[in-house]
Amino acid sequence: MDSRDDILPQRIEQKLREFFSPLMIQLINESHLHAVPKGSETHWNLAMVSSRFAGKSRIERHQAVYEVLEKEIRGTIHALTMKLITPDEWSAAGGATDNRSPLCRGGSKA
Repeated sequence: MDSRDDILPQRIEQKLREFFSPLMIQLINESHLHAVPKGSETHWNLAMVSSRFAGKSRIERHQAVYEVLEKEIRGTIHALTMKLITPDEWSAAGGATDNRSPLCRGGSKA
């Protein structure tokens, strides 16, 4: 991976950190598991713990991330799997986040 490959994930993480001030954030490029051109950055898996999710439904949490990443979602992001939880939910799960992506239909390389 050369330095150009790091631009999108860095931009995504920076935006998420600035808005959500997460206790934990994990962003994984899963494009290689899908039928996309080599080197693509279109399929992402995000796990994030933030107090900004308190009192919000799962849909509201996802909408908040979509709003922050609007430019990327309208541009290069094709799929974004998300596990968005509060610090209390994270603590209750023992500090674990289970965020397995569904298998790609009709194009999985895994």
